[in-house]
Amino acid sequence: METRERIITYWLCPAEPARSHFASLIGDLAARFDAPVFEPHVTIYVTCAEREKPGQMLAQVWPRYRPFRLTVLGLDYSNKFTQTLFIRFARDDDLTCLSQELRRASASPNAYELNPHLSLLYKKMNPDTQRELVASIALPFADATFDVVKVVISPARIESRSDVEMWRVVAEEKLDR
Repeated sequence: METRERIITYWLCPAEPARSHFASLIGDLAARFDAPVFEPHVTIYVTCAEREKPGQMLAQVWPRYRPFRLTVLGLDYSNKFTQTLFIRFARDDDLTCLSQELRRASASPNAYELNPHLSLLYKKMNPDTQRELVASIALPFADATFDVVKVVISPARIESRSDVEMWRVVAEEKLDR
């Protein structure tokens, strides 16, 4: 990774069958719109990478948690590259606690505000196209289970395919209680 500013991002990743469904949807949309392919995830915390020990931080926090079951609220879109098209989830008290514990354990605490969503597409797009996509996609379930926490190092600004392609998983833990 080049020398520009980097961040550490903590992801919650879905279990089967949601994982395969989301990955397939992301792959199909990426091929259709010439966009990057990425792993399905919900971002739960972000901090500066320079002083963190992410594996150690994750090991301090994750053993207290079980898999999360998040309720789907629906599809949405925005003009933000990393939220071009996404699934919005209901707030979850345990997930909020996990995000806050990661903040407390961080060497560089960040005022990250948890907004549980899972992006399906990263691409600058016309809002009319985004609305059409929201109307055309039906999700086959009302909730999804998430059972893996991953730690990813990336550029601080995610604004292009090359930024997404620089993501690197540096630690992961399965929530299996």
